[in-house]
Amino acid sequence: MARTDQLHKGMVIRHEGELFSVLDWKSAQSGKQKATVHVKLRSIKTGNTGERTLDELGKIEEVATEMRNMQYLYTTGDEHIFMDTESFEQYTLNQDVLGDSIPFLVEEETYRLFAIESQPVAIQLPAAVVLEVIETAPVEHAGGSSSVYKEANLSSGLVIQVPLFIKTGDKIRINTENRQYQGKEH
Repeated sequence: MARTDQLHKGMVIRHEGELFSVLDWKSAQSGKQKATVHVKLRSIKTGNTGERTLDELGKIEEVATEMRNMQYLYTTGDEHIFMDTESFEQYTLNQDVLGDSIPFLVEEETYRLFAIESQPVAIQLPAAVVLEVIETAPVEHAGGSSSVYKEANLSSGLVIQVPLFIKTGDKIRINTENRQYQGKEH
């Protein structure tokens, strides 16, 4: 058990039976009243944020967290199977947990997953991933203009804009934050 004066950003706590990540906190005291702690929390389960006021001397339950390297194995329906690279244990994560990162998952690649009480709950994507172009318009030469783009379908199902010289079968680097073309892999 931790005390409320030991709170810090990023800490995961159990409050009223639910897991929360601490986004921000501050202690306040007015006059002769006892000090209270105002905490901004994000629910691990729903992603919703809210604020709570906790008693300064109250106990809170800090929950053990860790980052684990896991290899993405395959998808079956809405479930995505990962394997811990140290213990070789397999974990099933659904679309709710992975969210917008699904189009960037490449089979047999290793990713960092955030685990709470040994159960993965979020994925940390690399800054860029390499995906193959499976369909795009034929190669065109635009006379040196690099601001003209065409649509490309990638192996993960993601559709992005790429320069005219990119062709079907090329491997390209995609920024995972803004989903934009970063360059061609050789």
